[in-house]
Amino acid sequence: MKAAPRIAAIQDISGFGRCSLTVVLPVLSAMGSQCCPLLTASLSAHTAFPPSDKATFLDLTDQMERTAAHWAELGVEFDAIYSGFLGSPDQIRIIEGFYQQFRGANTRVLVDPVMGDHGKPYRTCTPELCAKMRELADGADCITPNWTEAALLLEEDYASRPTQEGGIRTWLERLSLEGRRSVVLTGISLREGQVGAGYFDRITSTTGFVMAHQEPAHFPGTGDLFASVLLGALMRGDELPGSVEQAVSFVQRCVAHTLKVGTPPVEGVQFEPLLKELV
Repeated sequence: MKAAPRIAAIQDISGFGRCSLTVVLPVLSAMGSQCCPLLTASLSAHTAFPPSDKATFLDLTDQMERTAAHWAELGVEFDAIYSGFLGSPDQIRIIEGFYQQFRGANTRVLVDPVMGDHGKPYRTCTPELCAKMRELADGADCITPNWTEAALLLEEDYASRPTQEGGIRTWLERLSLEGRRSVVLTGISLREGQVGAGYFDRITSTTGFVMAHQEPAHFPGTGDLFASVLLGALMRGDELPGSVEQAVSFVQRCVAHTLKVGTPPVEGVQFEPLLKELV
């Protein structure tokens, strides 16, 4: 029997609120991969819960290199390395060292460059952190920015982001670094009532769009859910266009289900009852 693909997931974990590792681990596991967490921080709840300054926060930067060293002693090898929210330039430096230790010729690297949303960088995303995230993303096989993060990566004004298909394709191609990496840009809307993603596929050098019905709500953690389904599909051998379609469709169904059951949006989407659809 073929071993499950092994993925190093470099993420934080929140005890309450569906985001980061509490989304990444079950999704990748359901899709047939072994998820190996490399923890960056532990929080009592994600910071969308008000007041955010009441959340406990344990910075685990000093444990990251020790964990990597132990994995190296154990001879662990990875089929993919997946990073999400990072809290400091030091963590990015550690991940760059992690690449040198564990990135083999066939290791897929996905960087979700979590830096901001709704046109504004997160308060932790200093100019130095943005610059380091840009450097980290330069070495990825695939990146999954939203519009805010795409603007930060390109050093463009968020307000100048394109709204027409031709302009979006141009941004996708620029984000690909002349075709060296695949790009999946989330939060795209080409027509009223629909939202989805646009992609540049480095294998075929083509761009495309996948849309779904736009639900009337915003939930934290959907970016983590999207990137996890995307990577899970890629690790099963699906091509990028089909993987984007799976991710867009699954996120939409999870949002619709959560609206139907009526739990508070701040708790994130109820993806758990739908996990069987990913198996």
